[in-house]
Amino acid sequence: MSAKKIVVVLPQLEDQYRSRIRAAAEAHGLEVSFFGTAAESLPALADAEIILGQSPELAQNAPALRWICTPSAGVNQFLGEGVFASPRAVLSNSSGAYGVTIAEHTLMMILALFRQRPAYDGIVARREWKRDLPVRSILGGRFLLAGTGDIGQEIAVRLKALGAASVLGVNRSGRNPKNLFDRVVPISEWESLLPEPDALILSLPGTPETNHLLGARQLSLLRDGAAVINVGRGTVIDQAALEAELRAGRLCAALDVFEQEPLPADHSLWSCPHLLITPHIAGNMTLPWTVKRIVELFLEDLENYCAGRPLARRVDLKKGY
Repeated sequence: MSAKKIVVVLPQLEDQYRSRIRAAAEAHGLEVSFFGTAAESLPALADAEIILGQSPELAQNAPALRWICTPSAGVNQFLGEGVFASPRAVLSNSSGAYGVTIAEHTLMMILALFRQRPAYDGIVARREWKRDLPVRSILGGRFLLAGTGDIGQEIAVRLKALGAASVLGVNRSGRNPKNLFDRVVPISEWESLLPEPDALILSLPGTPETNHLLGARQLSLLRDGAAVINVGRGTVIDQAALEAELRAGRLCAALDVFEQEPLPADHSLWSCPHLLITPHIAGNMTLPWTVKRIVELFLEDLENYCAGRPLARRVDLKKGY
């Protein structure tokens, strides 16, 4: 009988990580093949039992698939009808690999907004020497984190280290993970906290429950001058409502994710004042630590899979997380 097969489609892998995956596979009598793209892997998918890759094309062409692990934290690309050729396949993600890089990106955005980076960019572009814009600090600041998973926790740790006066959290359960937050409320109560923060940071998944969670009413509850930072999913914010607040000059924002991606070149947000835009790069696999962690998480669940234990990061396809 031929060996069970693993297909890995992750071009960011260095040789050291390929070697670790290969050694773990061989220890369980598994064959592993590495590919740079989903298209290159197509001939190997016919009898692949396990896949590490983020393209839904992989699941669509793997009739023997039992488990696919996406190296991303988000799983929207795997939701919906017709994604899986195998009815027995389960999906896991790499939640836990992106907290560090997204937390660092978030701090960069907070500091850029608090210290008037967009305005000073304009001043410098006009070759002016203006130095007296008011700035704010993380020290003594109040922050509300919608999302208290790995990303929210890493952000909270850094805000506390920099002297934040309060770090509040919002999640589904109202539980306080690792007691990292000064207070946590369930989503059903989150509007009561919106008037408090100097910055609202969203790291929520894109689900029906979170769609336009931050709409016109919720935005109106934020204090004047509050910053909105989204590093989760673009559908969580009603973009039109946020843009209206930004153009009115009442709020400022930093967006890494959008309702439509790529953001169309003619979209009005490109020229919106009081807004910093990054092209969905907060959680990219450009940080070596992230790739290392993706491999470690996959190998942990490979051990679970081969031992017949539940996957630690299995995704509920109905819930979308």
